[in-house]
Amino acid sequence: MSTKPETTLAALIANRVETMPDLDVLTVEGAGARPDEVRTYRQLWENGQRLAQVLIDQGLRPGDHFALLMANHVEFVDAMVAASISGTVFVPIDPRAKGEKLAFMLEQAQCRGVIAADYTLDNLEAVRGSLARLSWIIALETDEGGKPLSDFRGVVSLRALLPAHVPDLPVMARDPAGAMQLIFTSGTTGDPKGIVMTHQRYCATSAAVSALFGYVPDDRPYSGLSLTHANAQIVTLGASLMAGMRAVLSRRFTKSRLWDIARRYRCTTFTLLGGMTTAIYSEPTKPDDADNPVRFVISAGMPAAIWNAFEERFGVGIVEFYGAAEGGITVKPRGVGPVGSIGRPVPVLQHRIVDEDGDDCAKGVPGELLFRPVDGSPFNVEYFGNPEASAKKCKDGWLHMGDVVREDEDGWLFFEYRKGGGIRHNGEFINPAPIEKVIAESGTVEDVYVYGVKAASGAPGEKDVVAAVVPKRTDDFDPQQVFRACRARLEASSVVSWVQVVPEIPKTASEKPLERYLVDMFEGQPGSVFAERA
Repeated sequence: MSTKPETTLAALIANRVETMPDLDVLTVEGAGARPDEVRTYRQLWENGQRLAQVLIDQGLRPGDHFALLMANHVEFVDAMVAASISGTVFVPIDPRAKGEKLAFMLEQAQCRGVIAADYTLDNLEAVRGSLARLSWIIALETDEGGKPLSDFRGVVSLRALLPAHVPDLPVMARDPAGAMQLIFTSGTTGDPKGIVMTHQRYCATSAAVSALFGYVPDDRPYSGLSLTHANAQIVTLGASLMAGMRAVLSRRFTKSRLWDIARRYRCTTFTLLGGMTTAIYSEPTKPDDADNPVRFVISAGMPAAIWNAFEERFGVGIVEFYGAAEGGITVKPRGVGPVGSIGRPVPVLQHRIVDEDGDDCAKGVPGELLFRPVDGSPFNVEYFGNPEASAKKCKDGWLHMGDVVREDEDGWLFFEYRKGGGIRHNGEFINPAPIEKVIAESGTVEDVYVYGVKAASGAPGEKDVVAAVVPKRTDDFDPQQVFRACRARLEASSVVSWVQVVPEIPKTASEKPLERYLVDMFEGQPGSVFAERA
């Protein structure tokens, strides 16, 4: 091995093997149910070499695609390194995916094989017959598998395939502009699209994270977000691999253990997205809430309504950011700028805010957010196999974010709503965040998400406001408690129209509520929807 420019993941890991081979750069904590899984740089390199040999033995060649269907395991990261060594392209897929959605992603991404955790095999087996390109399945055996691998046709154990000795394979991923992975969009508004993430973009963004968010070398980042999402892959894992920080991941996110994990592993920062913040804030207050090692929380979607209270209760600072896997990012550092802002664009980007006609909006007027490089070159996004969507996303050289924001006189941006997704009720746009805060603080729910459905009045563009709630206690939960909490603390226009009681709020791998599924449940399960009693 020799030191190389860090424009591919394999080159990065190879370089760190020379300088800090035995640093425990990654821990997947065992949640008290199993031993922690740990990887040093040396282990990542050696396991990456072994797994690269497995991929080659399965017939994959540079440029071929294979899927990773698993929660957060150290083997997920081994496979990322193996793909870079072998020049293949990995496709991370939410392990909860099943049915038509799972089949669509595997087929659309042209995956020739899958490395799947054993607890996903039932769902994979159900769609395998419809996937003409899929020629092999390798299983990661875990403590969650419900059946022996022998129950599944043509499935081979990863453990059995790994060579005993570490091969010395050359790094085949040599073009920084080549595809490292296809990472799917959340699919909250339609079929997910596979974003082509290049080696250069992954490495460059991971390298920039420390300065953007304020990491220091002895920070220990934590995330419970899935590695199938760009946030965990870059903000936590990628930044840690670049900077030599000792990252901690959970197999899956759990709000009830968040602070215990931070204390046990001395984690100094962690990431939260969207509804996770409200879910954590809704946990019962404890005397030791602020007794933790966390310096700051990296948030994407901290509601202004709970921002100050969250910082004070838990003794942390908030770094707010906005971004998407396709690109485009804004950052609001700790203690700088107004509460509720998503920050300002990073220095390498310029932005516009435009109306429906594509004309620039005046300060304070909401419009769609666009980005392009500060040098004026056109932004480029490639959705694999979907040139029409790619062209639309980067129309006229600008990255169209699809989100409506406004800008104050000092250049701070504020998120308003997803384009086409605002809640317009009785002629006013309703902000869900204060409603969610009130319901979360009522002490009756585990989780809450506020969204809109087509208004019963039939008025064009109007929506009724729905609070989807997960009760703390299902045996004696009274939906009228939610209405009473809203009446007591909100103006009349913000009182929800309906309370929808659900066992859980369906979410993407990035913990983003899947509104369209809630709408389907709202329409298809009227017995779980309640109106306010007079």
